[in-house]
Amino acid sequence: MIRKYSVLISLAVLAVVMLVPFAVVTLNAVRSPEDYSANGPLSLPDGLHFDGIVEFWNRVDFGGKLWNSLLISGSVAVLAVVLSVLNAYALGVGRVRGRVWIMVVFLVANTLPQEALVYPLYYLAKEAGLYDTRLSMIIIFTVIQSAFGTYLLASVLGRFPHEILEAAAIDGAGKWRALWRIVVPVSRPTLSVLLIFFFIWTWNEFFLPLIFLISNENQTVPVALGVLQGDKMMDATMSSASALLGVLPAVVFFLIFQRTLTRGVTVGAIK
Repeated sequence: MIRKYSVLISLAVLAVVMLVPFAVVTLNAVRSPEDYSANGPLSLPDGLHFDGIVEFWNRVDFGGKLWNSLLISGSVAVLAVVLSVLNAYALGVGRVRGRVWIMVVFLVANTLPQEALVYPLYYLAKEAGLYDTRLSMIIIFTVIQSAFGTYLLASVLGRFPHEILEAAAIDGAGKWRALWRIVVPVSRPTLSVLLIFFFIWTWNEFFLPLIFLISNENQTVPVALGVLQGDKMMDATMSSASALLGVLPAVVFFLIFQRTLTRGVTVGAIK
């Protein structure tokens, strides 16, 4: 009993520690610069002032940046999951020749730092005419995320009951139909977890979008926030507003799909 409550108290303290910075940023985002200068960052605001949020939104065209991030992250999440399923089905269920070495390649690909990929990707994007386009980011991050997804799903599908697939084959289902009618529905919890992770990971990407998206109209939210850190015209309240607007969409997305994520992890653990 003592151990149970000690763990609960520790988790509550950890949650408070993690939420305090977010609460401070939120309070400073809705206060006036004069109030911030007079009372400091840790005091309660004297009222709700949304001037910093509105000014930041208009200055960086945050609506356009938000759309770019949503388009890139959403497209990558869906395409990476589909590509991971196709690759993993061939490796885990199909048992293609050289499967072990292919898995090693995917494992090595997951360990490569992005700094090592910059020049070849930059050269390929230039040659293909895709530099400074959102499509280039979608293609690059789809391949990067699917490398991890393939490695994970191939291990999961490698233990998929072959009796089910043999029964489906006897009933006349081909490999393509067995994939979408049997394997995908059974693996839906794992795929849902991958979809959420791919979206959040891509949303938080900064280094490659900073290099490949140089036009203001193509930039994502993290790039816009990073570029504005050196802007001397931004006061503390506007900086807090930028941080709040930058992290809020990812938090909302996580809260919406939290139950799906929990269910997927729990089902995977039970299996």
